[in-house]
Amino acid sequence: MTKTLPLLTPDVPAPQTFMDAKAAVARLLEIYRISTDFLCGHFAEAVSGTTPSQKYRAFYPEIRFATEVHSKIDSRLSFGHVAEPGNYSTTVTRPDLFANYLEFQIGLLLKNHGVPVTIGASQTEMPVHFAVANANMTVPQDGSMDFALRDVFDVPDLATTHDNIVNGSGYHYPDGSAPLAPFTAQRVDYSLARLQHYTATAAEHFQNHILFTNYQFYVEEFESYAREMLADPDSGYTSFVSTGNVEITDADTVIAPPTKMPQMPTYHLKREGGAGITLVNIGVGPSNAKTATDHIAVLRPHAWLMVGHCAGLRNSQSLGDFVLAHAYLREDHVLDDDLPVWVPIPALAEIQIALETAVADVTKLEGYELKKIMRTGTVATIDNRNWELREHSGPVQRLSQSRAIGLDMESATIAANGFRFRVPYGTLLCVSDKPLHGELKLPGMASDFYKTQVSRHLMIGIRAMEGLRDMPLERIHSRKLRSFEETAFL
Repeated sequence: MTKTLPLLTPDVPAPQTFMDAKAAVARLLEIYRISTDFLCGHFAEAVSGTTPSQKYRAFYPEIRFATEVHSKIDSRLSFGHVAEPGNYSTTVTRPDLFANYLEFQIGLLLKNHGVPVTIGASQTEMPVHFAVANANMTVPQDGSMDFALRDVFDVPDLATTHDNIVNGSGYHYPDGSAPLAPFTAQRVDYSLARLQHYTATAAEHFQNHILFTNYQFYVEEFESYAREMLADPDSGYTSFVSTGNVEITDADTVIAPPTKMPQMPTYHLKREGGAGITLVNIGVGPSNAKTATDHIAVLRPHAWLMVGHCAGLRNSQSLGDFVLAHAYLREDHVLDDDLPVWVPIPALAEIQIALETAVADVTKLEGYELKKIMRTGTVATIDNRNWELREHSGPVQRLSQSRAIGLDMESATIAANGFRFRVPYGTLLCVSDKPLHGELKLPGMASDFYKTQVSRHLMIGIRAMEGLRDMPLERIHSRKLRSFEETAFL
């Protein structure tokens, strides 16, 4: 029988109450640093050939909050407070990455309730994989070392890596406390690792305003716009990050193409405080759309928008027209288990106004004249790219009954996951073909369209994000995204 190794843990500060958000975050940083340094140091010894004689364990830091009274809260606020008296907590990872977010959320909690938060070490073990990830260390494949990894270090645990909080399943921590934040620390760490894998850029580069697209043409235009902004000292943008974490601050710097493109190439036009714009080329299909939003959601972006191509379903539409989604017909099927199709996905007024204002600004058309090039209505999202090759009567009837005006493979997925993760969302598509009216997406037919419309469409998305950037987060985040029992943290 294998002998159980004695357990060694790091010395961390005892739990302490704070009425100052900045000081609370500083303590989170201290505990996290002690814990990760402890694991990294002992892991380095273990893989160097020194046979471990102890089991090493560190814990994530946590925020705890308790209140015994119902507080009078501004009814306009959708976050920043707890719904009722009780005990609340959340485990925390990467407080360096989330410092601004944590300070803002803790500050609102202190302001709205006048009760301190308690910062200390949690009872949730920190997996060694996540602890060493930021130290440029990798964990060897299981079986390649002289010892069993899980006998010496803690490894990722699916029991604490889940979406039970955001899915509204009534999750509570083992001690009975209700969640303060929408994700556990392990769930966040898991997504941070996945983001690097899928996008080939580090989580630190992601900005608060996310544009999703399904065509490479938008990437080229985005880089061109980024270089214009870097050449303008008054633009407020500070750098541009390309796939592979290549960061430039000069508009004329040449970026060599990566030797291998990731599944979802991602680019960042950075601004102080994360107020810039990130563009993610998710490619085609709802699976990629779900994967990207599943992981980006843990970064708590202020908004995300889909700016891609779609099939126009009305005879009155022309190639190059815009489609502003007010509703979604969900036939993507990738979120059915997490968010049933009977759940309505509402349009968010703040996002809709920002998009329509941006269309008017870029096209110089207003009011009734805007209807010449833009329609608002239902966008259908399907999971079969070649749906036109199947029997038509069923799909066409459903599209007609839903009053759909556009069809794609990503928009409803992105909107539905925005609703599920409480991230403000919106969709502005551009008509690239009309399959029901004989205008198919063929190279010869589309070339002129691509040349003339991509730049204008991308600029509309950028302008919408810049408009949202100037709004307080409390205004952007709609109460429509909040359920009966919500976490205090956004």
